[in-house]
Amino acid sequence: MLDAAEITEAGIDGDHRGRPGKRAVTLIQAEHLPAIAAMLRRERIDPALLRRNIVVSGINLMALRKRAFSIGTALLCGTGPCAPCSRMEEALGPGGYNAVRGHGGITAEVIAPGRIAVHDQIVAQNSGNSD
Repeated sequence: MLDAAEITEAGIDGDHRGRPGKRAVTLIQAEHLPAIAAMLRRERIDPALLRRNIVVSGINLMALRKRAFSIGTALLCGTGPCAPCSRMEEALGPGGYNAVRGHGGITAEVIAPGRIAVHDQIVAQNSGNSD
């Protein structure tokens, strides 16, 4: 876990999986971690096992789908749900894929690189539409 990170067009600086585009950054809600752990019959789950870049709390990430939002000085745009991959079975054991279904968070594209830090607020930009 990092206290701060630079967001580049390819995602979190230093993340070897990052690349520019609709999946440059992945976010998951901390509130979903206990649900995933419960489905796996565990007390808790290490968020690093879920292969998501940023863990947030206090906001419904699905509300940011197709919307621009800022974290720190970075500007992102939610591009869609972040479905689990087959590696969830490797990382979490049998049932890992199904435990993450519906709880995987969102993917985001980087609109403007910047710096993020622990406790930065997510600020949704005005969408200009009503969907």
